[in-house]
Amino acid sequence: MTDGAWSATRPGLAPREVATHCPYCALQCGMTLREDDTGVSVHPRQFATNRGGLCQKGWTAAELLDHPERLTTPLLRDPATGELRPASWDAALDRVVTGIRAVQQDAGRDAVAVFGGGGLTNEKAYALGKFARIGLRTRHIDYNGRFCMSSAAAAGMRAFGIDRGLPFPLADLGRADTLLLVGANPAETMPPLVRWLTEQRRGGGRLIVVDPRVTATARQADLHLQPLPGTDLAVANALLHIALTEGWVDRSYVAERTTGFEAVRRSVAAWWPARAEQLSGVPVADLEETARALGTGGRVIILTARGAEQHAKGVDTVTAYVNLALALGLPGRDGSGYGCLTGQGNGQGGREHGQKADQLPGYRRIDDPAAREHVAGVWGVPADELPGPGVPAYQLLDSLGTPNGPRALLVFGSNPVVSAPRASRIEGRLRDLDLLVVADLLLSETAALADVVLPTAQWAEEDGTMTNLEGRVLRRRALRPPPPDVRTDLDIISALAARLAPDEAAATEAAARFPADPAAVFAELRRASAGGIADYAGISWVRIDGDDGVWWPCPTEDGPDTPRLFAERFATPDGRARFHPVDHRPAAEEVCSAYPLHFTTGRVLAQYQSGTQTRRVPALRRAAPEAFVELHPDLAARLGIGDGDPVRVTSRRGELCAPARLSAGIRPDTVFAPFHYPGAGRANSVTNDAVDPISGMPEFKICAVRVEKA
Repeated sequence: MTDGAWSATRPGLAPREVATHCPYCALQCGMTLREDDTGVSVHPRQFATNRGGLCQKGWTAAELLDHPERLTTPLLRDPATGELRPASWDAALDRVVTGIRAVQQDAGRDAVAVFGGGGLTNEKAYALGKFARIGLRTRHIDYNGRFCMSSAAAAGMRAFGIDRGLPFPLADLGRADTLLLVGANPAETMPPLVRWLTEQRRGGGRLIVVDPRVTATARQADLHLQPLPGTDLAVANALLHIALTEGWVDRSYVAERTTGFEAVRRSVAAWWPARAEQLSGVPVADLEETARALGTGGRVIILTARGAEQHAKGVDTVTAYVNLALALGLPGRDGSGYGCLTGQGNGQGGREHGQKADQLPGYRRIDDPAAREHVAGVWGVPADELPGPGVPAYQLLDSLGTPNGPRALLVFGSNPVVSAPRASRIEGRLRDLDLLVVADLLLSETAALADVVLPTAQWAEEDGTMTNLEGRVLRRRALRPPPPDVRTDLDIISALAARLAPDEAAATEAAARFPADPAAVFAELRRASAGGIADYAGISWVRIDGDDGVWWPCPTEDGPDTPRLFAERFATPDGRARFHPVDHRPAAEEVCSAYPLHFTTGRVLAQYQSGTQTRRVPALRRAAPEAFVELHPDLAARLGIGDGDPVRVTSRRGELCAPARLSAGIRPDTVFAPFHYPGAGRANSVTNDAVDPISGMPEFKICAVRVEKA
């Protein structure tokens, strides 16, 4: 056990162990869990993504299993005192069902909404989407992955006809001659990935990083481009402009495998390097050096991540880098391509099987009649009973408790009080609900507002599958059962479906329709996804166990899976990739005299997402105990701020207060704060809720602020 770990000792317990995967990021690093009478310990194993390595978060993951703050009984809010008090499962589920019925009888089925998470297993994501559509009959379901991968997903769909974060195995990164990382900091967000970057550079490859900050990843780069936040699209168009001018475009590839290039060629003609330098601050010489490395390298990979995508123009920004990759002939070429680094543990699988407002399992569109017929047939309901598309996550959250919005919300695996943009506003919306139900393992900031809190099993206490950043479907295996009064999310969904039924016979049928057994759920998921873009029909738990993961699409059990996409054709009707002309546009909110600085957010090594779990692990809390505001020493001197001084960052939406951290690695016109912390240091009190018109992604990565000593 690591220093400071908690463990429920069990004298005389027979030792046992299980091979599973880390509960955190989309690398899904392989690990072995062992339990004996001293507690549970973590041991890294040789898996393809981590090759025996783990980050500090992975090493300490088991410390939450017996954490003293873990929820072990349902909680109900006492109407007399307003406090959450322990209750029985019967009382808690009755309160949920009574509240749902009352709201829907008064305001219609869409008055109840569901909000999921990118950390749920494929089975739970699938069951949650199914429960929303045929259990609650509501169109209102979305999930926190909308804040993570939606812009890259939309760009991938319109260019390639398919959305898979990496269309090639992760190991390809280690073989690249040139690797361009745009808005990615894996040295802190997924440290075991860095060994592939190290391998790439040891083999003579060049690493180029685009980031407004000198991050831990940028410090390892051969070349670091440090643009003004929100100008990544202009940088991409300038790189393609240079490639065209220098003759590095692969004309035969463009002619044979793509459509729409001429419109893009005309659009980037105006993006001469000097114009991009004036806008972004990236020197012409660096743009030219980057374009040369991309245009003349043998194996070339372009990767984007949240820094480029979490903008109100995120889809267009990713599209600009896809255009660049297509013009250079990269996608589908061995050792080359475009990809996106998925963030959450099941960010890939979580969006494939029904949590998104506009999707059905298998990555089918909910407004496609054929898709509705297929999925309705698997679910045993008429297609016309399936609701239509809902609205994206922020729009859903911002409508809660309003006259035309949902009046009840069920939350599984998410903490929007910390993670949503304009978080103070969303916190107020949650307080306005008639009924808020949260299923979680700890009392998150969102759960603390709930009327009903349902304690759920942890990752080491239930079986299931996850889909990592490569599109590889993996097995998560239970080491032990959950505590006596804790249930899995599948148990909860099954119980709610049964209790919502009108009579005993219907309740029995509903319980069977929503099984609590994850193996049964996955078997149905395979049928529902069959023939879809994300086809899991040929993926069985047995096959996953035998192959250490199976890549989708995989339509048949005895046929091949697909580690590499696009070798022969793209997933479009004619097999060709689509170019789309895109142009830079300003951030939704520009600086002014009242708010003269740019604000951006991101992660730190020791914390994860909203910090509900990692902030409760002693070693991680010691490493990153509190929020901070990073600013350049020149800016700090101008404002009279010293290192460690309390500072206030104010936007048009709210403020955060945290100690100053001076760093020459950030632009003098930009300030940064991590988004893992609640309370006064909550970064999302400040962020902008403007959204991308295509993906619904909020503009987390830039807004206008002022900074002053608090």
